[in-house]
Amino acid sequence: MEEIYYELQFLLGEFAIMSSINFIFWAIIFFIFIIKLVKAIMFVPTKSAYVVERLGKYHRTLDPGLHALIPFIEKVAYKQSEKEQSIDVLPQECFTKDNVKVEVDGVMYVRVVSPRKASYGVTDYHDAAIQLAQTTIRSVIGTMELDKTFEERDIMSARVVEVLNDAGETWGIQVQRYEIKNIVPPSTVKKSMEKQASAERKRRAIIAESEGQMISRINRSEGIKMELINQSEGEKQKRINEAEGKAQAILAIAEATAESIIQVGEAIAQNNGEESVRLQLSKKLLSQFGQLATEETNVILPADLSKPEELLGAAGLASKA
Repeated sequence: MEEIYYELQFLLGEFAIMSSINFIFWAIIFFIFIIKLVKAIMFVPTKSAYVVERLGKYHRTLDPGLHALIPFIEKVAYKQSEKEQSIDVLPQECFTKDNVKVEVDGVMYVRVVSPRKASYGVTDYHDAAIQLAQTTIRSVIGTMELDKTFEERDIMSARVVEVLNDAGETWGIQVQRYEIKNIVPPSTVKKSMEKQASAERKRRAIIAESEGQMISRINRSEGIKMELINQSEGEKQKRINEAEGKAQAILAIAEATAESIIQVGEAIAQNNGEESVRLQLSKKLLSQFGQLATEETNVILPADLSKPEELLGAAGLASKA
């Protein structure tokens, strides 16, 4: 009997142990199920998209908001941000068309437009975009000379954006823009460029100075020219005015002379007018003879001074008989 009793106790102990183990097992299973059930409730933030797989296959894309998954069957495989992202393109060495080695780096701005393609179209679209941007920059710089690379950054950026957007259709991304941050030539080339820039500045300064001197001389000559023209115009007007004044004076003298002749004629036409005129002329003639008579001058009179008629006749002023 004692053996049976001990055996029953042993069996009861084993049963108790087995019950405890089963309880712990089912408790763990229940706990895991609760965790999975909680994780099946998804909160998708704004400007985000979650890619859901069902039994390892793409099923759907979750938009921002509250969503529920089927535990153990569905899971979120990828989480994509639809915000615009800046990706640094590390510096790389490139060779220009004239065989100058330059170091170029940049930054591009990318946005996910198709979360499904961004998850399954490429392994890592960040790395793929960087690699493609670097190869495109190398090919574009290889077609340009060194001076052009500094002037045509916009052309290089536009070319990178074009190539990346062509590939981005498959990757589910869109490149908004690409900016070249630095183009660094070797130190020797940099020194020669600085010397060239200094020489160019000196050349422009010399040209500007010579152009200033030329303009100054032109202005000075124009001033002298205008001064001479004004002087000549003034001299011309002065002579015109003097000539007009002389003409008016001559005209006035002529008019006065004509008037005096008319008056003399009218006086002669009156009674005893001729005798009066002859008398006046005799007086003037005698006064002129008096002025001619000097110590150094011999005067020969053509007529008798006691007879004024003969004197006037000799002078051609006597009247005809």
